[in-house]
Amino acid sequence: MQASLLDTPLQVSGHVLRNRVIMGSMHTGFEEHPEGNEHLAAFYQARAKGGVALIITGGISPNADGVVTDDGAKLTTNEEATWHKVVTDAVHQDGAKICMQILHTGRYAMMRQPVAPSAIQAPINPARPRALSLSEVKQTVQDYIRCAQLAQQAGYDGVEVMGSEGYLINQFIAKRTNQRDDEYGGSLENRHRFAQEIVAGIRAACGDDFIIIFRISVLDLVEDGSTWEDNLALIARMEAAGASMFNTGIGWHEARIPTIATMVPRAAFKEFTGKLKQASRLPVIATNRINMPEVAESILQAGLADAVCLARPMLADAEWTNKALQQQSAAINTCIACNQACLDHIFVGKLTSCLVNPFACHELQLIQTPASKRKKVAVIGAGPAGMACAKTAAERGHQVTLFDALSELGGQLNIAKTIPGKQEFYEAIRYFKHELEKLGVNIQLNRRVQADDVRDFDEIVLATGIHPRKIDLDGIDHPKVMTYLDVLRERKAVGDKVAIIGSGGIGFDVGEFLSQDGPDSALDSHLFQQEWQIDASLEHAGGLNSAEPQLHPSKRDITICQRKPGVVGRTLGKTTGWIHRLTLKERGVNMLGGLEYVKVDDAGLHIKQAGEDKVLAVDHVIICAGQEPNRDLQAALEALGKPVHLIGGAEIAAELDAKRAILSGTQVALAL
Repeated sequence: MQASLLDTPLQVSGHVLRNRVIMGSMHTGFEEHPEGNEHLAAFYQARAKGGVALIITGGISPNADGVVTDDGAKLTTNEEATWHKVVTDAVHQDGAKICMQILHTGRYAMMRQPVAPSAIQAPINPARPRALSLSEVKQTVQDYIRCAQLAQQAGYDGVEVMGSEGYLINQFIAKRTNQRDDEYGGSLENRHRFAQEIVAGIRAACGDDFIIIFRISVLDLVEDGSTWEDNLALIARMEAAGASMFNTGIGWHEARIPTIATMVPRAAFKEFTGKLKQASRLPVIATNRINMPEVAESILQAGLADAVCLARPMLADAEWTNKALQQQSAAINTCIACNQACLDHIFVGKLTSCLVNPFACHELQLIQTPASKRKKVAVIGAGPAGMACAKTAAERGHQVTLFDALSELGGQLNIAKTIPGKQEFYEAIRYFKHELEKLGVNIQLNRRVQADDVRDFDEIVLATGIHPRKIDLDGIDHPKVMTYLDVLRERKAVGDKVAIIGSGGIGFDVGEFLSQDGPDSALDSHLFQQEWQIDASLEHAGGLNSAEPQLHPSKRDITICQRKPGVVGRTLGKTTGWIHRLTLKERGVNMLGGLEYVKVDDAGLHIKQAGEDKVLAVDHVIICAGQEPNRDLQAALEALGKPVHLIGGAEIAAELDAKRAILSGTQVALAL
């Protein structure tokens, strides 16, 4: 058996990192709150206690122009540096190092008018930026340097200079966004000048024992991005300027290729990090979809990187590093790359958390303490809400029995895991099963509970989930009509022509399930690159063979139907909805909005669109139009005179929502 490379120290700019696991930058929302430093301190300290060697914070702007929003976090004054000292002190108490990410958003700033190298509007921003003047460019370089000095003053061991993902430095580097004709534009040397002056200035101002991580975009995934020859020149210039390490950036935010969603294979971009490692004299960090120790270790063993960087997995499990180093993979609460409680929250101004771990970023709000009195707790339903409740209640010392009428744990997660690109949901079920067995929870499957079965319990938690909503439609009982459970759980045969009523997450999941044939690209990096036209040779600018993906067309004729007018699937996740819409579009799935459903008969689904009668001649109509709480047992349970708590879908059934289910189960368990 090979010795673990994850567990070996790494020397960087006079610092010794205790292992090769780095926590990547993850904005939490606390960065903008006056008392947010206390919350950040608790959040980061939990990860430091969890064994991580180095933490990279969420992005902090070097000036007012670079903030994401008008009230975004910046570090420009001594007073602001004092605010950060609380965070760095907490991390250092537990032996980890911490670097602050300096992030200037450039044309991505969601402000009245952003600034950029050139006045070229980003496709993901409604505002056209103003081009920085030459004097403003030079002042911005000084702002980066001053920001790093203040970070050092605040106790940070170094900084990460954000030079990727299409932010300001990346905008200077790429022809796509830099049309300047002064010393910061035109030639490659000039386009690299901004980054080079920033890194060299920070090194001169902060000394040799200050860590400077340069996050380099090895793969832009946009047209007119950098070529690999461009990157080689940038690598050499950053080394000469005084960088300590390279972190790997993959894809601009405006790129139409998924890079971190659950449908992206694990470590899908490791070979590009390997090219960076071959070209660099400095340590190189691998990123993107590294969520389990075996994946991380394989990257290091193959010589593709010197360290691994995990952001969302550290939300999912603060103890990830300790568990990895102790070879306890089964005990890791695995990031499923859903983005629902982290990135989706940040992009709408909410605090970050984690679908599978609601304690993340809520260490000072969700406090788990031993139960003052040990109780017998019955949890009826072993879906995400029930499993989370049983786990937390057992951890607090309660005697828990978990019932389910089906033969396996997981509830709706067992449906989710069957969808192409969503195999990570297997990991969530594995984790809860491991923890429940370790905690001694009495698991009773294939058990349809009646009220008398739980008469002797002190507390009863009803987590029986949902019933699919039966919509009011003439012909709803026609043999052509099916529910999503018929398709995804019962695996009933489905015809070649299908209409899906409902364009929420379930409707799109059914579309994914029915439209994909053959190998799943979420399990095969090379197939994924082929489908999304990623240039593995990196000869083309931006790393693209073509601007259009080439996904295998569906063998079925599928139409997703929506009552509301406008974009079909508009309510899908902020950071992943576009992927689902684009994927199904490329497979030839039809999407119709603004419909009135008339009836189902032998001819198919009758609809009205813009006042015109139409018939979709389909073999099956699949209803994915919402759910209703399954509270069939509630009255009988309440008649026992015992406390009855509703969680998950049994409490609220508005769209299947594992995030809300796990949170509600956890909250009830904390209150028992």
